[in-house]
This record gives sequence, structure tokens and C-alpha cells, in this order.
Amino acid sequence: MPPQTIAQTHPRIGADIPARAGTGLKPEHAAEILETRANVGFFEVHAENYMGAGGPPHRQLEAIRRDYPLSLHGVGLSIGGEGPLDKDHLARLAGLNKRYEPGLFSEHLAWSTHDTAYYNDLLPVPYDEATLQRVCDHIDEVQETVGRRMLLENPSTYVAFEQSTMGELDFLKEVTRRTGCGLLLDINNVFVSCTNHQRSADGYLAEFPMAAVGELHLGGHAPDTDDDGRPLLIDAHDREVDQAVWALYERVIDTHGALPTLIEWDNDVPAWPVLMAEAEAADRILSRRDVKPAVRRAV
Repeated sequence: MPPQTIAQTHPRIGADIPARAGTGLKPEHAAEILETRANVGFFEVHAENYMGAGGPPHRQLEAIRRDYPLSLHGVGLSIGGEGPLDKDHLARLAGLNKRYEPGLFSEHLAWSTHDTAYYNDLLPVPYDEATLQRVCDHIDEVQETVGRRMLLENPSTYVAFEQSTMGELDFLKEVTRRTGCGLLLDINNVFVSCTNHQRSADGYLAEFPMAAVGELHLGGHAPDTDDDGRPLLIDAHDREVDQAVWALYERVIDTHGALPTLIEWDNDVPAWPVLMAEAEAADRILSRRDVKPAVRRAV
């Protein structure tokens, strides 16, 4: 008889993510989280960190998964890449979804591969019909293989493509219409991109297709300047959420209701109480708002 999955032995696992704040799960925090039974809504993990069959990473994640809902976030599938999706990578993603039954599963609107090269970055795509069709075809393949609805995250961008024939919002709306996928709204990415392109973040969010959103992200950004001395922001994930991003987040929650919200802090990771304090700040905002119906997991 094959070994039982975590979902089979713990029936509550696989429930939708609550409309609360969660954090990324970092190995250095796991023991403290389990010992203190940290009061967070969920944990998010990067799928690529769990592509192996077993060992300490899976033992740790299994322990967390027994007590907390899980969001599975892919960073290496290269949805926007010109070549076909990596079948082995996609099969491993499907296996992880089956093994842990995460409440949410997401990937990025970006590319990170070319031929046999893999880049440690999430690179932007032009917004044109050819890219749109390719992204939609890839999302269809992902959802059919994994057997559940995927959320697609809006990018942080630093350049605009001359060949783009539509705006980012029109592109995202058409992706959701054609594929039925959901969206992951990263509010820090909105602030970063709009600052870099000298646009209104509030105006962007006013037009965002919120009906498709199943999860929000908040993170820190690093200030810089471009070659002409104009403000440039880097999506750094190495510090607290900026006050301007908190203000945007409050306005989104005021308008649309509470949604599962992740605090992203992936570089220069602080002690657990610091990360927990960011989640508590988001929870205080969420607790004052009505809950928006969750985006369902099934395709």
C-alpha cells in the first residue's frame, strides 16, 4: 500500500486559505513557529525548495502543514518564456500540489529560462498578442496538469517594451478571461512599477480586476535612482513593508474586503518576531473589514 499523503491523514488540510495574514516559511523559523504555535493565518513556500522526494525539508514542511494552511508559490516555471514549459518541472509541481493540498497555488507573469539556461530572476514580458497567446497556452497546460486553478502574480517592472500593444491591466484581464485563472495581486509590485514608470498606483488599482484576486502580497522595496537621477525602486524583499504600500493596502481592503495576505521577506531574513510583527500589522487591518468570498481552488 502506498504511503498516505498529508491531506489524507489530516482532513482539514486543503481548506481554503483564511482571509488573514501569513508569512513565507523560512527554515530558520520553523522550530520556533511549532514550539510557540504562532498565530498566523497561513504559510507560503516556494515550490522549488521542495522538488526533492524527501529529507529534512519535507519533514519540516509536513510538521508545519499539520497545523497551518499552505500556499504554494512557484518561482521557476517561466510562464512567459518563449519555449515550452519544462515537463519534469511541471510534473514535480503537480506532485507537490497532490502531496500537500495547498489552499492556493500561484506563479509569476515572467520568464526565467532560455534554451538550456536558467536565470535567477523573474524577467518581464512584452504585452502583445503573441505573448498573450503563449502565456494563456502555458497557463492552460499548468492548470490541466496540476488539476486546480492557478493564480498569476502581477510583476514588478523597470523597463517598458516598445513592441507592447496593450497595457498590463488589459493583458491581465484577457489572461483571466481566456484561461479562467485567478490573480495574485502584489501591492508592493504595483507601487514599485508605478513609481518606476511615473504612473498612479491608485489609478492602477482602481482598474485592477479584483473579482479574480485570491491572494495579496506585501513586501519591502529598496530605493535607488536611474541613470537620469529619477527615483527607481527595486522589489528587494529585504525589509519591512513601506508606509506608502501599507496605505495602498488599506485602501484596497477598505474597498474590496479582506483577502489572504502574505508578508514577503526573502532576503536578509530577520528574526521570527520581526516577521510576525509585520503579519500582525496586516491582520489588524484585515480584522476591521468584511471578508471577500474566497477564490476557489478547483479549475
